[in-house]
Amino acid sequence: MIKKAVIAPLCVAVLSAHAQTGVAPLDSVQRLQEVVVVSDSRQSVIPSQRLQGDELRRLNSLSVADALRFFAGVQLKDYGGVGGIKTVNIRSMGTNHVGVFYDGIQLSNAQNGQVDLGMFSLDNMQAISIYNGQKSQIFQSAKDFNSAGSIYMWTRRPEFAPGETFHVKATLKSGSFDLVNPALLIELKLSDKVKASFSGEWVSSSGKYKFRYRRKAVMTDEIMYDTTAVRQNGDIRATRMEAAVFGDITDGKWMLKAYNYTSERGVPGAIVNNVWRRGERIWDNNSFVQGTIERSFGGKYHTRMAAKYAYYLTKYVNRDTTVMAVDNVYRQKEFYLSASHLYNLTPFWDISAAYDVQWNNMDADMYGFVYPTRWHHFVSVATALRLGRLKMQGSVVFNYVHDRVRLAASPGDKTVWTPACFVSYAPFRDAGFSIRGFVKRSFRMPTFNDLYYAEMGNSQLRPEYTNQYDVGLAYKSRTRRGLLTEWAVQVDGYLNTVHDKIVAYPKGAQFRWTMLNLGRVHVKGIDATASLTVNPVRELFITTHLQYTYQEAIDVTNPSDTYYRDQIPYIPWHSGSATVQAVWRSWNMNYSFIYTGERYNQQENIVYNHTQPWYTSDLSLSKEFSWSRYTARVQLEVNNLFSQDYDVILNYPMPKRNYRVTLMFEL
Repeated sequence: MIKKAVIAPLCVAVLSAHAQTGVAPLDSVQRLQEVVVVSDSRQSVIPSQRLQGDELRRLNSLSVADALRFFAGVQLKDYGGVGGIKTVNIRSMGTNHVGVFYDGIQLSNAQNGQVDLGMFSLDNMQAISIYNGQKSQIFQSAKDFNSAGSIYMWTRRPEFAPGETFHVKATLKSGSFDLVNPALLIELKLSDKVKASFSGEWVSSSGKYKFRYRRKAVMTDEIMYDTTAVRQNGDIRATRMEAAVFGDITDGKWMLKAYNYTSERGVPGAIVNNVWRRGERIWDNNSFVQGTIERSFGGKYHTRMAAKYAYYLTKYVNRDTTVMAVDNVYRQKEFYLSASHLYNLTPFWDISAAYDVQWNNMDADMYGFVYPTRWHHFVSVATALRLGRLKMQGSVVFNYVHDRVRLAASPGDKTVWTPACFVSYAPFRDAGFSIRGFVKRSFRMPTFNDLYYAEMGNSQLRPEYTNQYDVGLAYKSRTRRGLLTEWAVQVDGYLNTVHDKIVAYPKGAQFRWTMLNLGRVHVKGIDATASLTVNPVRELFITTHLQYTYQEAIDVTNPSDTYYRDQIPYIPWHSGSATVQAVWRSWNMNYSFIYTGERYNQQENIVYNHTQPWYTSDLSLSKEFSWSRYTARVQLEVNNLFSQDYDVILNYPMPKRNYRVTLMFEL
């Protein structure tokens, strides 16, 4: 087992090359150790926020996006309903700066750079982790070092007790909006060294829910609209299927996975000018095959290979009679290959190197489409050093990007260097107190839409850069007896700067736009989390998690702009969440509270653009039944308990009080 080390020499080089960057992740919502397929078990310099196992299962969450609401520093864009598009922004740097990894390999979308997290179910999910900056371990692919923030989703890996050869888990969820969601998981022990799993589910929902449409005149408070309506065109039919094979080899392991997600859904659209129904529909057929193999040689040299092929098809139709009819098909192909190497120079000093290459291609049945192809090469070098209670990690990544297009001049190649440095220090020998911080520079390439979209793209766009700075402290108790069994507190302060931000800018007539590097954003923030577990009476455990985020995310692009130094759209100054989970014998109760403070929905912070705060409360109760080798669970959920009327995105009303029941049987 590799010992967790952390870096030093490279830190010096990195800091001298770039004294700009860094954001630190909070360790968080979850106190359990991460039971996932990571390459080693060494402790991170800066821990992640994570939810896993039973705690993840008890949350009132249907998809990965729902669970991410409980992490500090995260803003979720949710357009409503089961099938509504859901994307995540970490610490106000933009969705495109978030790397989303599925079983260790990044999910990509070269078209618009965004991953819809509503497509990923929690039924087969073992753990979800969020890292600010990057995952602070050096044995990883070069792409892992590249994002300003990362989300890691780890699916369940089969584990068998002696004498067991298979597991079966069947789940049925049903509830409001005509929701029907059956799922099946089968795990097989093919031999002592080979295991397999199959997971499949189907989701069907009409997406129809009541909402209140109420608007007041800004200056007079006169009620302009006040009615109750039913959300239309929010239906979804989706199927997810996964098959995986896991194997052990001498001093190593391997994994091969195939994934397919197919859906048809409506796009409900914004409620404006008394228009209640839209004519937009989307069909998705996303498939990929990926595999990894990892091995150690002599206890000092460790290597990991990863490969992936993905094919994404999206059909978009808009038959709304008020706009031009649209019926387009987009196809994306991706090939990815990675080789990572780690060498233990001493018991306290490690070095690593990795090379990744990714190929993306896109075509569409649109007039004037340029059929872009992108080659992206990544080379990373990192080191980790542990000197007593001081831990350090440093890394630098070289990026080379080459785009080629048809029917137009190809843009020039782009090369970018992105360094990072992480430090953690525990001043006291026996206490769980630590101080940590990091500095990191990262970037994101313009997407195919940014560069080549007809009448709007700009092939001369530069990459969008972020600099992250973070300092924080953490304390975790080591108590295991009495009423108070465990408690932990973490606080991080950070500064992020975004340069050359890519924005759509009017050019000439207002109906013609182009993409330009115009934006600059400065983000100052505080993330704080606390957790507490008490054991008031025998067999009763109550765990509370609290998280609070303060962010000042201001536009500093141009002093002559009317919105100069205004808060950027949809970023609240204050937000937070609380969860209380009580476990007594086979009974579980979970209460979740989420709060998002006041925001503005446009660039100018004026009264006309003000958006009210919102909060929701969710409650669930479950009971488990066990006999012989069988386990069953019944769970009842009430979401938006107090039936609040709110919008996450203006004019996209969210559901009022709704219900869900889950039946699970496991063998």
